[in-house]
Formats: sequence, C-alpha cells, structure tokens
Amino acid sequence: MTIALLKRAIVAAVAGALTLSPAAAQTAAPANKPTGALDISRLVRTALFVSDLEAATRFYRDTLGLEQLFYQGDFTGPAAGAVLGIPASAKVNFRILKAEGIPYGMLGLFQVSGTKLQRVRKKRGSVNIGEGVLVFYMPALDPLVERLKAGGWTIISPPVKIGRSRELMFYGPDDVLINVMERDHRTNP
Repeated sequence: MTIALLKRAIVAAVAGALTLSPAAAQTAAPANKPTGALDISRLVRTALFVSDLEAATRFYRDTLGLEQLFYQGDFTGPAAGAVLGIPASAKVNFRILKAEGIPYGMLGLFQVSGTKLQRVRKKRGSVNIGEGVLVFYMPALDPLVERLKAGGWTIISPPVKIGRSRELMFYGPDDVLINVMERDHRTNP
C-alpha cells in the first residue's frame, strides 16, 4: 500500500467512515482511468417509480427533509414510451426534490398512469440482490426516528453504532430501503 492510500484510509476513518482494512483502503483509491474510458459525471439523481406521487413527496420532503423542488412536470408520447418501456399513451408525472446545495444527488419521483406497472418483488427485513438503497447523512438521527415512528414507517434497524457513527435503516414509500448515517454533511462531506 502506498503512503497516499494509507493517508486516504486514515482520513476516511477519522471522518467517521468504517475502519478500513488495507485491502479495503486499496479499493478506496481513485482508479487510474483506463484507455477509452467514458467521461461520466457524478450521480445526478436517483429516479424512483412510485405508486402515489403526492404521498411520496410528503415523505421525502416533510419526513426526510428534501425540501427544495428542483423541477416538476409530466411527459407522454412515443419517446417516453420507448425509454421507459411503457405504452406511448401512458402519462408520467414527476417531481425532482433535492437538499440544499448543488444539484447532485437529487431524488426524482415518477408516477406512471394509463398502464399498470409491476411492483418489484423482494424479501422484507433484509437487503436483496439488485435492490437499491438510498443513503443520506444527517447530523442527528433521533429527530428522524421520532418522525418515522409518528408516521408509522417500518424501521428495520434503529440507530446502531458502526465504526465511529450511528446508522439507521428503514422503509420509505413503496418499500424503498433508506439508510441514514449520523454524520454532519455540512462540515464533513
């Protein structure tokens, strides 16, 4: 392991991440760009297809705190149908929410009407192959736990200490798995 990799591992551990083994620290290093690599941005947003746009908006905005509306609207037609694999006559209403700051890591909520969508099948209470998990930082978990309990949301794991921070895992609308780590994202990104 190089000194630079060791320094990165130490900084990550001090910043509240899990303690990294030398092998894990090696994989945390930035990869050398392979010849012919594509020039891709960081993740802009996650898109969730929801059964109820208004209920999902209330949860992610009011319970979780993604308070800023980045964009909203609707679309239909052959292009939308081709991209999403739905009939061209189906309509998609959407709302893109974000936290304060730069427009990365946003959450797009999409509700399709005019055709029936299948629900993703998964085993509740644990993670599943192919299942995504929304991961957020929050300076204090206890106020969120109270909101989740008051709203009747299913908490898989109450806050537990992992490494130097606590983490919480719960289900949001449409059984979307959400993980929140107790970490001050404003001073320790």
